[in-house]
Amino acid sequence: MKIAVLGGTFNPIHMAHLAVADEVCTSLGYDRVLFVPSNIPPHKQMNCSVTTEDRVRMVQRACDADPRFQCEPCEVERGGISYTYDTICFLEKKYAHVLEGKLGLIMGRDQAAGFHLWHRAHDIARMVDLVLVERPVMTEPASCSVGNVPTGDYASITGDSLREFNASDDPLLKGARVLSNALLPVSSTDIRERASEGRAFRYLVPPAVFEYIMGGNLYGQH
Repeated sequence: MKIAVLGGTFNPIHMAHLAVADEVCTSLGYDRVLFVPSNIPPHKQMNCSVTTEDRVRMVQRACDADPRFQCEPCEVERGGISYTYDTICFLEKKYAHVLEGKLGLIMGRDQAAGFHLWHRAHDIARMVDLVLVERPVMTEPASCSVGNVPTGDYASITGDSLREFNASDDPLLKGARVLSNALLPVSSTDIRERASEGRAFRYLVPPAVFEYIMGGNLYGQH
């Protein structure tokens, strides 16, 4: 079985996440995409975050609609800061009996630009098949109260640097597969903001996730 990994805070998971996973399966022949909700991301401070359990449950509900997708809560269960290197080591062992070749690691352009900052990035690049996907460069307004704040060296990765970033110039990304996937201008920050202000967001997330958010009043007013 060819397995790819898609990590993130998923606060909440939305249709663009699922579209990327579908593209990876369809274009590259992966049989399964593991959605891995982070526990504590090492690169940003989460604002207006719901509980970790809520984020996992939303991912589980989103994955229920497609047999190719699966929620893998290993980072939450492990606790602490969620380092991708630790996750890859764990998943290699857990799925060794069915895994065909290396795990695929799905990475957006913004993540790829900061990949050299990741914990044990060189080891990760050796252990996985990197899959780079396009994501729209979306700048959060300074007035946004539900946005995430990049920390440490990650704060230097701005919209301008992302637009200028060329993956082919980075030796860590040598051999990575680059997908020309559809760009959906959807972000978790925008969804949180819309939900908190009572604006429409029903069709930006899977139906089961919308129902979960509404039922739990997760982000404030609806």
